[in-house]
Amino acid sequence: MSEDKKSLNFLEQIIEEDLANGLDQSKLRFRFPPEPNGYLHIGHTKAIGISFGLGEKYNAPVNLRFDDTNPAKEEQEYVDAIKEDITWLGYKWANELYSSDYFQILFDWAVNMIKEGKAYVDSQSSEAMAEQKGTPTQPGVDGPYRNRSVEENLDLFMRMKNGEFEEGEHILRAKIDMQHPNMLMRDPIMYRVLKKHHHRTGNDWCVYPMYDWTHGESDYIEQISHSLCSLEFKPHRELYDWFKEQVYTYAKDKYPMLPKQREFARLNLSYTIMSKRKLLKLVEDGIVNGWDDPRMPTISGLRRRGYTPAAIRKFVETAGVAKRDNIIDVALLEFCIREDLNKKAPRVMAVLDPLKVVITNYPEDKVEWLEAENNPEDASAGFRKIPFSREIYIEKEDFKEEASNKFFRLKLGGEVRLKNAYIIKADHVVKDSNGNITEVHCTYSEDTERSIKGTLHWVSIKHAIKAEVREYDRLFLDEAPDSHDDKDFMEFINPNSLNIIEAFVEPSLADAKVGEQFQFQRLGYFNVDNDSKTGALVFNKTVGLRDSWAKQKPKQNNAQNQQKPQNNRPAIEQIKSYGKKYDRMKEEQQNKAKAEIQALAKDVDYKDLEPLFGTSVKKTGTRIITMITLGVLLENGLEKNDAIHDFINKALEDKNQLLVAEAKAIG
Repeated sequence: MSEDKKSLNFLEQIIEEDLANGLDQSKLRFRFPPEPNGYLHIGHTKAIGISFGLGEKYNAPVNLRFDDTNPAKEEQEYVDAIKEDITWLGYKWANELYSSDYFQILFDWAVNMIKEGKAYVDSQSSEAMAEQKGTPTQPGVDGPYRNRSVEENLDLFMRMKNGEFEEGEHILRAKIDMQHPNMLMRDPIMYRVLKKHHHRTGNDWCVYPMYDWTHGESDYIEQISHSLCSLEFKPHRELYDWFKEQVYTYAKDKYPMLPKQREFARLNLSYTIMSKRKLLKLVEDGIVNGWDDPRMPTISGLRRRGYTPAAIRKFVETAGVAKRDNIIDVALLEFCIREDLNKKAPRVMAVLDPLKVVITNYPEDKVEWLEAENNPEDASAGFRKIPFSREIYIEKEDFKEEASNKFFRLKLGGEVRLKNAYIIKADHVVKDSNGNITEVHCTYSEDTERSIKGTLHWVSIKHAIKAEVREYDRLFLDEAPDSHDDKDFMEFINPNSLNIIEAFVEPSLADAKVGEQFQFQRLGYFNVDNDSKTGALVFNKTVGLRDSWAKQKPKQNNAQNQQKPQNNRPAIEQIKSYGKKYDRMKEEQQNKAKAEIQALAKDVDYKDLEPLFGTSVKKTGTRIITMITLGVLLENGLEKNDAIHDFINKALEDKNQLLVAEAKAIG
């Protein structure tokens, strides 16, 4: 299917059907209606993307309406944060509205319903009302106040509004049917007494409308054509329709169009909590440092961690619009940010766990400023100068005294290339009294044309800048931390979700500004945190260069996994199995497969991969999965040789855009 003609999702099909049946396109209106009782999270991005996306597709207005009916939990702070998040994602709303704008008209409509015998004041305890309501299999029974006179109901409701009663003394209920099969239709509450200060209306009101009454009527007042909400509201649709039909009888002249409610599946993410109440608990209990902690799934937390609007919008688009709830692997979100940052993030060098290297045949007082490419994905990014001197830092894990042929890094007697610099050979080590290696003494060679398997990043000790690096891991160890009936979600907190490191970065980062993003070569993507100051840099790790979680994922001890046979085939054989179908997969399947290939690639030896370079041009899928695997080996230190250069160059000339894109990523 061509890229410019994608199939319609089921919501678009509904709208197209309505247009075909006579709905004027100029009447299309959508809304995003958050409750200002917390910060928006990644789950909300789907609802945001759907409503604003449809607005963009049909050139229709989208209202941002705050359903602010509960002053006990709502704050201006949340309103401001929600507006900031939506703006940051790149969306523009037509009108900024509040359900509180409609408090008077909603109250007047409720009075009309009382006069028509469709609403009444109930004065029972909540326990008594719950008992009378019945169960899904047992009908409810009428309460003792259901048949109060219109006059008494009007009197009590006005006195509720005037503050004569305390909270819990009286409520206003719709008079529908206590035996209705849908329990939501068994005389639902419309108003309750709340003597709380409202963030917009102050102390003007002592009664506040319930969500089910407010939400649909606000849609109706705004003449929303399609009220789109998540699946948990599907049972509410019948009540939504009943309420709007009642008010239509005395408001149709001013508001001629009745909204249509339709539901879509929520966006659920693995290893993630989506409940605002539970997210608030993490904040209040000090598990995280506020709503914008980079470990939080809030949009503000993702922004602070270094996620981009483009990556989040791509993630929502790839996850798609579904009719049934499902859980999206968080690896897809991480894949989307990697893809985005790979194109735009400047490459720099940083060492997080330093090991001192002394180049014994390099002059002690000599400093060379070498040229380094800023981003091979962006020809306009240019070059920068980096200093090289006798003493440098490399990562501790990049050196072993003895290692196998699969270790493409530095070992005694072995050679590696220093990125953008020389080839060095490890001659001997210096150890402390406990036998720990403190220095590696090397010699360098100016013959940089030789083919060397390994390439390491480094920083000059004399010029290195200290920086605080905050490495983040997933906040929960369980894929669905709030799905266990017998355990509290807090039991699955990852105690190692934050690791603070004193690192060393190259001097070009001295003036890095808050929010700027970089690829620390061979380590991952990082951005400058809000806490960063001149002379005290702080970086957040956004995401690694590949999915490292797949191998660490705790095995679920359940019957299903116990019965699943272990795959003992070599990693290269498992990767090759993707080749026949990779180029024919849908985008979401490709993203998942790519993450799995990258995880397997860590166990692949170059000698097993090189024979695939000669794959027939017709076998595009195999060439793509070979390119993905090669990318991981290169990131792990494999040096490019003539065979690799030839393979990449041939791919760049291919007609298949998937193959070309993978080749560009490592070219």
